[in-house]
Amino acid sequence: MGVLQITLGVVGVAASLAAWALFFSGVWRMVRIIRLGQPDATRNGPFGARLRTLIREFAAHTRMNKFRHVGPWHWLVMWGFLLGSLAWFEAYGETFDPSFHWPVFGAWEPWLLLTELLGLGTVAGGVALAVIRQLNHPRRSGRKSRFAGSNQRRAYFVEAVVIIEGLGILGVKAFKIAAGVEDPALWSSFVTKPLATLLPASTAAVTITALVKLLSGMVWLAVVGRTLTMGVAWHRFSAFFNIYFKREDDGGVALGALKPMMSAGKPIDFEEADPEKDVFGAGRVEDFSWKGWLDFTTCTECGRCQSQCPAWNTGKPLSPKLVITQLRDHAYAKAPYLLAGGRKDMAGEEIGLQGATEEERHAGIDVLALAEAGRPLVGGADESGVIDPDVLWSCTTCGACVEQCPVDIEHVDHIVDMRRYQVMIESNFPSELNGMFKNLENKGNPWGQNAKDRLAWTEGLDFEVPVFDGELGDAEYLFWVGCAGAFEDRAKKTTRAVAELLHIAGVRYTVLGPEETCTGDPARRAGNEFLFQMLAQQNVEVLNSVFEGRDQRKIVVTCAHCFNTFANEYPQLGGDYEVVHHTQLLNRLVRDKRLVPVAPIADDVTYHDPCYLGRHNKIYEAPRELVGATGANLREMPRHGDRSMCCGAGGARMWMEEKIGKRINLERVDEALGTAPTKIATGCPFCRVMLTDGVTARQNEGMATERTEVVDVSQLLLASVKRAPAEGPKALPNPEADPSRAN
Repeated sequence: MGVLQITLGVVGVAASLAAWALFFSGVWRMVRIIRLGQPDATRNGPFGARLRTLIREFAAHTRMNKFRHVGPWHWLVMWGFLLGSLAWFEAYGETFDPSFHWPVFGAWEPWLLLTELLGLGTVAGGVALAVIRQLNHPRRSGRKSRFAGSNQRRAYFVEAVVIIEGLGILGVKAFKIAAGVEDPALWSSFVTKPLATLLPASTAAVTITALVKLLSGMVWLAVVGRTLTMGVAWHRFSAFFNIYFKREDDGGVALGALKPMMSAGKPIDFEEADPEKDVFGAGRVEDFSWKGWLDFTTCTECGRCQSQCPAWNTGKPLSPKLVITQLRDHAYAKAPYLLAGGRKDMAGEEIGLQGATEEERHAGIDVLALAEAGRPLVGGADESGVIDPDVLWSCTTCGACVEQCPVDIEHVDHIVDMRRYQVMIESNFPSELNGMFKNLENKGNPWGQNAKDRLAWTEGLDFEVPVFDGELGDAEYLFWVGCAGAFEDRAKKTTRAVAELLHIAGVRYTVLGPEETCTGDPARRAGNEFLFQMLAQQNVEVLNSVFEGRDQRKIVVTCAHCFNTFANEYPQLGGDYEVVHHTQLLNRLVRDKRLVPVAPIADDVTYHDPCYLGRHNKIYEAPRELVGATGANLREMPRHGDRSMCCGAGGARMWMEEKIGKRINLERVDEALGTAPTKIATGCPFCRVMLTDGVTARQNEGMATERTEVVDVSQLLLASVKRAPAEGPKALPNPEADPSRAN
């Protein structure tokens, strides 16, 4: 051990003490800050299921690999960080003693092979990620870049450290071989051993390279310890916790049901709730749960959510990534005020800080934190709001962001929580929703139609539709028609087609008719939780009385939103039913030969996945199998399956005007028309309305042929199941005479 080794070793240790101190102080501050969020006991278990999810997601990179051109490179970097840390810590000994290695396994050939692979993988992965970032840089791709709005300098810093660490692992090893300190077999050092022949035989080089390897890590620790908002670095630690504490312990993403509205860690009871004490959604950043704060901390700014967001991709201000990073920056800037006990009442008056004067109350609190505490969570630029109202209300709750996020951030839950506060406490929401809310409350449907007209769709059918009269009798299914299926003219065609197919197949069913009311989906997604619960409890009471004494409680629905609400949200309110979508039931009937297509549909058809059927409930195959069963030629759009583009109707957007950017339904229709279809098929009445409007607009502009039409999958099947008329003079179809064949 020479003077050089002692000097550099002491430098390394001294730098380490400072860096580790900064890092652990950062960890402590971060934990204290995350705990500022509201309690949420739903994340506590079961331990085994959550641990299995964690291991599967990080070891196999199941979510990261949704972007397959990125996943393998990130996998190499991840393992280089986790296992390569052993080689990094080895540098403490190598700076003092160039021949140092871990006892027991440090000279073991398999370990030397592993360090070789880790070093190479880390360098290759770091370089690849930097290249990917450059190829998709905002200066090249503008708004289309998923990195638009991300902090590029922080990302390059992390990638640079990754590459230096990998080079350090390989460099120390190569210099050890060159200096004769080690003589491994070629198979365990297939890069570093040949490289060593080109390097000088210098033990000093081993020490210097080891110090560089060590200090690069120390710089990283010091920087991230001082910068708690650097999610691109902190996710190396916080992602493990974020995945473990994800909403669904079975590994599912936070889609389907919305998170219940919570206060003090418990679902809110509106009969006993007090706006002065209880939390109604999220009106301040401290109203989010601790898991929300962990989400904000973990965001890596990778922009996958942004790249899939229909609002962002049509020129609107909403970016799921920027929502999370803006909430993160605000939360960490406001944290000193909250940690000091700061709290304001609903009128904005300070009630948390103690002191006779303002100076006494604000003593010791950073002035920037006080300024941040005065910002509204939702507000326009003139109010210095954290989240702009146009951002908040642009969301369709399609779930594309949640589906793609590699670290399981729950964007939709956070957005809806902010909407809840705006609707129920501030009464500040788009004016178009006023009419929808009133119609739901007074008429039980968003269109404001009379309940007595819920059976108007049955007129003209050549068979009798059974209506519930107090007894289910031998009915196997309750056919929930839904508001759209009962009142919206285009959706009525779907309802009639399904009823006719069930009649042909001999399925015993009944409908409720005037007893139906809206499931509450648009109210809940718009943030009106009180109205949702009122409608839902009314429906659950009716349905439980209908199914009283029944073990099997089967409901078939044609609306993807009704399906999601019944299957995923009514169980929260005591409504447990076996819910099937009409495409699932019809597909089963075709498989069982109870419906036999006899007249092939000689058309090119593209299928649009409804978000609340596909992403939210993972029903992708049944509707496609039905399209195939009709004999139609299915042409997939570029964005389909779990990456399907939203039609623009979800999140109560069906009842709001699109005033910013390109209309989402036009974007989706343009993509559909790119497949040159004769028909665009779907399985949701909301989607059908939006796509039909889009096709009509494009036909008026001459961008779509008059033959192009939007249909429900059930209509395709009905046309295929019913034999074509005998050859003879062809007449134009008469929708009035046979509505089931209309459209």
